[in-house]
Amino acid sequence: MTAFPAAICAPAAMPDAPAAATRPPGTAIASAHSLSTDAGLEIIRAGGNAFDAAVAVSAALSVVEPISSGIGGGGFFLLHDAKSNRDVFVDARETAPAAATPAAFLDAAGELDRNRATNGPWSAGIPGLPAALVHVAQTYGRLPLATSLAPAIRLAREGFPVYPRLVKGYATRREVMERYRGTREVFLADGTPPQVGEILKQPDLARTLELLAAQGHAGFYQGEVAGKLLASVKEEGGQWRAEELSGYRVREREPIRLQYRDWAITTAPPPSSGGVALAEILQLLKGWDLAKLDPPHRVHVITEAMRRAYRDRTIYLGDPDFVKVPLARLTSADYAAGLRATVHPDKATPSDLLSGQPAPLEDDETTHFSIIDSEGNRVSATQTVNLLYGSGLVAPGTGVLLNNEMDDFALRPGTPNAFGVMGFDANAPAPGKRMLSSMTPSFIESDDKIAVLGAPGGSRIITQVLLGILAYDDGLSAQQVAALPRFHHQWMPDVISVEAGGLDAATVSALQAMGHTVNAGETTWGNLQTVSWDKRSNTLDGGTDPRNPVGKAAVLPSAPH
Repeated sequence: MTAFPAAICAPAAMPDAPAAATRPPGTAIASAHSLSTDAGLEIIRAGGNAFDAAVAVSAALSVVEPISSGIGGGGFFLLHDAKSNRDVFVDARETAPAAATPAAFLDAAGELDRNRATNGPWSAGIPGLPAALVHVAQTYGRLPLATSLAPAIRLAREGFPVYPRLVKGYATRREVMERYRGTREVFLADGTPPQVGEILKQPDLARTLELLAAQGHAGFYQGEVAGKLLASVKEEGGQWRAEELSGYRVREREPIRLQYRDWAITTAPPPSSGGVALAEILQLLKGWDLAKLDPPHRVHVITEAMRRAYRDRTIYLGDPDFVKVPLARLTSADYAAGLRATVHPDKATPSDLLSGQPAPLEDDETTHFSIIDSEGNRVSATQTVNLLYGSGLVAPGTGVLLNNEMDDFALRPGTPNAFGVMGFDANAPAPGKRMLSSMTPSFIESDDKIAVLGAPGGSRIITQVLLGILAYDDGLSAQQVAALPRFHHQWMPDVISVEAGGLDAATVSALQAMGHTVNAGETTWGNLQTVSWDKRSNTLDGGTDPRNPVGKAAVLPSAPH
């Protein structure tokens, strides 16, 4: 595939370090935009920790990456507090309005109304990201929320240069974006669509962030902003209630933990499907020494593990506050051993031979950032508005671009969503329920190294993180992990998707001979962001996905004492 640039911040080699360091030598941040990485570094310089920096990076991304995320959406924050040695998963996933029943998304023929599911007010869940910013700042940060939000407020008020991905995405979604008065006020403020290099200012969004900074949770979910959100949804034909906004709260959940070879892995629990699928795949792969397999057989067994995990994702997973998820079973070594026994060493398993019936028992969309600070605190955060520019609807007077996460529910059981992923009753919408996600923020730790990683990409998030973990296990640097060519399988459709040039012709032919269908010429996908700390050399390393030219990984050394 295309040659990618060298590491942005490769670590200095110190091969003979006598013992593991106990604290990192500074802070490393990798995010999908240089301005958001800079926002995080600004807060570190101001005396903040990784959690304050996470608020700054998240909010800045909400300003400069409206194509991917924003305070009209939601996200997941995986945190490690070094002082208490505690990991916590902050679930800021959007929730379903009471009016958004499955029947509301069917047309007259009983088929899924794709327009209603992905565009405008009906496609939007109650946003969770503003609540996460408040919660993370107040519970884990050391600086006032107003301080951590200041860089994002400045970017919204003063503007930032428009880059090609925003223009391309707008062209894709233009017809939808220009349906709505509030969206036109932001993106057609000068009468023309955004152009590369022009400055995009969002004064209403700056005002909304100022209210959030001053009033906390109430600054978004009650009062002026909430009133404008409710009025906009009603104006465009949707149905939200004031109590659904004011009642939104994040959930703190226990992460999923597992061991793969020498790595302790901490990852996302439901309502993310990512950690469960990741655990199932890695448990399955323990049965092979991947380093000893030739390329076709390595891809084959990884694909077969992906196939089985995505099938279980479809059948079993949903919001654990509403459905019983067989978590212990799906992540157990015994269950993986049973699945492993069904993998033929040289033949593909057709997906339609794996039962798709319920058993008795995130392209450019979405964004991710990773942080390690000098105290050893860590943040792996993935946030999204779902598809490009979410629902396309900006609520007038707020600058808030609403998500279209309702499409991540199984709005019509057995009907694929925009990412081609199916679901059944476990992921059907219900009032206050959180839709299933693929976001997979993760930590991995060995005796020698700690890494933080995650990615956008809809259903392909999980396999990006998987390949990233396997790459760290192979000894690759953070930048090599971010640039690694990708392949993906999700049970249905039954095809291995591969970035153009990601597999050589001989490997593709061998896989086809095993019975796999291989699409070996897809465009690149994802936007992986990762940072790592080598405890033996006591060096920090960052990797930003070269598929996204505006991303940035940076290391800020600690000030000498």
